[in-house]
Amino acid sequence: MSSPAAARGQEARQRLLTAAAELVSERGWTAVSTRVLAERAGVTSSVVHYHFPSLQALLREAVLDAMREVLESVGPALASTQNPADLVTALFGSVEPYTGVDPLSVLFVEAYLAARRDDELRDQIGGLLLAFRAQVSRWLAERGVPEPDATTEVLVATIDGLLLHRGLAPGGDPAAVTAVLRGLVTQP
Repeated sequence: MSSPAAARGQEARQRLLTAAAELVSERGWTAVSTRVLAERAGVTSSVVHYHFPSLQALLREAVLDAMREVLESVGPALASTQNPADLVTALFGSVEPYTGVDPLSVLFVEAYLAARRDDELRDQIGGLLLAFRAQVSRWLAERGVPEPDATTEVLVATIDGLLLHRGLAPGGDPAAVTAVLRGLVTQP
């Protein structure tokens, strides 16, 4: 059982992570300062550095937590779907709520941009993407989809691209896009 002080510390840490994700989405990665972050989380600046070695480490953890959560949400679709075309529908259906300008979409875009200048972040995001792609690729291979690695890479990159495009030029027909992509996994 944890002590009340430990519980308060965990709560403060979680508030910092939540505030970091919110601020990156609202202001952009480079506009988040320790002072603004502490203010949003309702703690002093010293608490930020008590829980994290640096502001960058805190931002990294916040975005990686969000990415892990999104990627892990695909697990049920993999478990409950047997047909590759239905998996494509489920994957693309799972991103329908994201407009490209919603906080989570913006957080991902900001993280991808920051990763270009932060080797550690790039390696960590790359690791998540590679693990996710390997999971989907194995699933496709088990169902006899030709070129499962390349197919997975196209599907995952298409999801990222669609979300980026939604933020810049909303529109398009998600059902038509899904139908085209279902063809990737159903062609002999």
